[in-house]
Amino acid sequence: MLSQLLVLFGFFALILISIYWINSAVRLFDRLIADGQTALVFLELSALTLPKVVIRVLPFASFAAAIYVTNRLSNDSELVVVQATGFSPWRLARPVATFGVLVFLMGSVLTQFLVPVSERQMAEREDAIARNVSAQLLTEGTFLHPTDGITFFIREISPDGTLRDVFLSDRRDPAAPQTFTAAQAYLLNTAESGQDPRPQLVMVNGLSQMVQQPGSRLFTTHFADFTYDISGLLQRGDDGLTNFRYMSTWQLLSDPAEAARLSGTSMGRVLEEAHGRFADALLCLTTALIGFAALMQGTFSRFGMWRQIGLAMVLLVVVKGLEGMVTGPLRDNPMLWGLMYVPTLAGLLLSAVLLWFATRTRHPRRRKPPEAVA
Repeated sequence: MLSQLLVLFGFFALILISIYWINSAVRLFDRLIADGQTALVFLELSALTLPKVVIRVLPFASFAAAIYVTNRLSNDSELVVVQATGFSPWRLARPVATFGVLVFLMGSVLTQFLVPVSERQMAEREDAIARNVSAQLLTEGTFLHPTDGITFFIREISPDGTLRDVFLSDRRDPAAPQTFTAAQAYLLNTAESGQDPRPQLVMVNGLSQMVQQPGSRLFTTHFADFTYDISGLLQRGDDGLTNFRYMSTWQLLSDPAEAARLSGTSMGRVLEEAHGRFADALLCLTTALIGFAALMQGTFSRFGMWRQIGLAMVLLVVVKGLEGMVTGPLRDNPMLWGLMYVPTLAGLLLSAVLLWFATRTRHPRRRKPPEAVA
């Protein structure tokens, strides 16, 4: 039974990972290609999203594997034969529990190590892309918005790097919006001693238009060449790289106050992330036991086990619903970190109740023999 669970778990995990990954990869592809990135960058970033996708689907894959294997054993009457030899539902649940523990260990590796590392590497890679001038601005025929209030357009980029028919709109100051148009432009990196390069946009043969308030007066200036500093539009701060999601679990649990200070968030969110890593992995064990215990209700039927499968799905929805309900109180009060384990404990308790009920129904009380009539 354990081998069947592992085989079916691998099959369902592969199907679900493919669905989730393709869905996220399509959105990532549209965003990167729109920013002028290459297919190699897309493959790199999409690979970094895999650990997070895998941990999302593991509980559902373990649940589906437990449902499928138990249902097949019941339809083939194998469960009936095994139970007739004296195996109780508790005894039959051992391979399912072993399977759940194996998936829990797999999920722990993901949540504790691979997911934080992959998310940090992805943030660093996206930060490097955001600092790349050519990746953000050298896209012809498309209106780009590198930051709020800025619109940039290039009609054509010649082979020698000349930008032709450039349009730049700066609306960051509502009281004095500016618009620049130029027949040609060049991107240059200038740097002073001991400082990082500062990208500059040099526009040639253009027109500057500015509207001043109050009065909505329009001022226009024709220029032969004009230099516009675009370094502020492309650089990002390093605050995102100190996100608590990239920190180790030990760092989050040993000093949550310091982790909250470094990441600029609350202790509730820090503890939610730390304990959530354990809870997400434990959920794989819970879902497997729920699926098995729900299908142990009732006896063999020619019409299948659709009622038991429906019960299992309802219980799974209840557990996932509890998972969403506990995050709000924890974020408001860090002392309630134990709420993160409520869905897992509730699922284990429901599984135990269902197994106990299955044991009671399969071993009904014996009726007392009728008294002998004298």
